[in-house]
Amino acid sequence: MSQLVRFGVVILPEHRWSVARDVWRRAEEMGFDHAWTYDHLAWRSLRDSTWFGAIPTLTAAATATERIRLGPLVASPNFRHPVPFAKELITLDDISGGRLTLGIGSGGVGWDATVLGDIPWSARERADRFAEFVGLTDRLLREPETSYSGEFYSADGARTYPGCTQRPRVPFAIAATGPRAMHLAATHADTWVTTGDAGPETGLAGKEGAAAVRVQMDRLDEACERIGRDPSSIARLVLSGLRLDSGLRSTTAFDETAGRYEDAGVTDFVVHWPRDREPFSGAGGAFEEIFARRTGP
Repeated sequence: MSQLVRFGVVILPEHRWSVARDVWRRAEEMGFDHAWTYDHLAWRSLRDSTWFGAIPTLTAAATATERIRLGPLVASPNFRHPVPFAKELITLDDISGGRLTLGIGSGGVGWDATVLGDIPWSARERADRFAEFVGLTDRLLREPETSYSGEFYSADGARTYPGCTQRPRVPFAIAATGPRAMHLAATHADTWVTTGDAGPETGLAGKEGAAAVRVQMDRLDEACERIGRDPSSIARLVLSGLRLDSGLRSTTAFDETAGRYEDAGVTDFVVHWPRDREPFSGAGGAFEEIFARRTGP
C-alpha cells in the first residue's frame, strides 16, 4: 500500500450513536488519515431508512477520537445558510481540537433540493448560489464580525467569536468539475474534491478512472494558473465508490487502484465503510485486511 497517498473513509450517518461510536473509533485505529460523513437530509435509496444529521454526528465523532481529521463530504447550499453554518463549524473545530476540514459542493437536484418546499434551482442559479455561499462562508470563518448583502445571502453584523481553532480558518475541500467551480476551488480550496467526471459510466476501474481524473486535474491546474496560484498548493481528493471503483475486492486490487490514482497526482483517496447490503456492500473482510496494514499487528 502506498505511504504517499492519504486515505480516508466515508461513514454513512445511519447508525444510532451507541453503534456508530465504535465505527468511528475503529476508523482511527485502522490508520485512516481522515473520516467523513455525507451531509444530506436523506440520501438516494436510503431515503426512508435511519439517517442522522452530519454536524451532530461529526461532533460526537470528534469526542470519540483523538487524531483523525473529520468533515462533511460534502455540505452544500441546498438547505444551509452561511451564517448559522459558520457558527456550527467554529464550534465543531473547537470541539475537535482543530481537526475539521469543510467539504463543500454546489449540491444536486434530488431530495435535499426540494425538501424545504423550494423549486429546484437552475444550473445557473445553483452555480451563482454556490459562489456566493463559498465566499461568504470564507469571510465568516476568517472575520469576527461580518456584514454582507448579496443576491442570495445576507449577514448583518454576524459575530463568529472566537473564530476557528485553525487559522486563518478551517481548510476547505471544494468539489468542482465545471469551469466556475474550478475557479472557486482555485481561489478558496485547500483540497479539490472529485467523484469522477459526470458521464454515463459508473464504477470506472482504476486505469480509466485515474485517466478521467487526470483530465479534471489539468483543468484545475489551468484555473490556478489563470489567477496566479501554484497548483501544487491544492491537495487532490478522489471520493471513490460512486462513479469510480474503489478496488476493495482484495489487497492486490486496492493497491493497483490506489497506485493508478497516485501516479495521476491524487493526494487523497477516500472509500466507503462497508455495509452489509447495497450500496457499498461486500468488502468487509478485504476492507479490514487492506487497511489494517497501515498500523501493523
